[in-house]
Amino acid sequence: MLFDIEIKISLKSGMLNPEATQVERSLDLLGYEVKNVKTVETIKFQMEGDDREAIRENVVDMCERLLCNPVIHDYKINVIPQNMACGK
Repeated sequence: MLFDIEIKISLKSGMLNPEATQVERSLDLLGYEVKNVKTVETIKFQMEGDDREAIRENVVDMCERLLCNPVIHDYKINVIPQNMACGK
């Protein structure tokens, strides 16, 4: 079975986020008043396997070992069997 994997990585609350600060300042210069800008990185890929929970555990391991720094990042994982994804 093929699974669509989506990982959303963001900085933990309280961490400095210069990218979000710059976006907020730039929008302010354009006349838009926005507050609490947050940036999120999204990583998408596909994996094959029979056990959704085993796939999820592998993705958690990927996040902990390579895709993010668990000291400063939070992450959310979606594991969707392709036959259950919208439009498929």
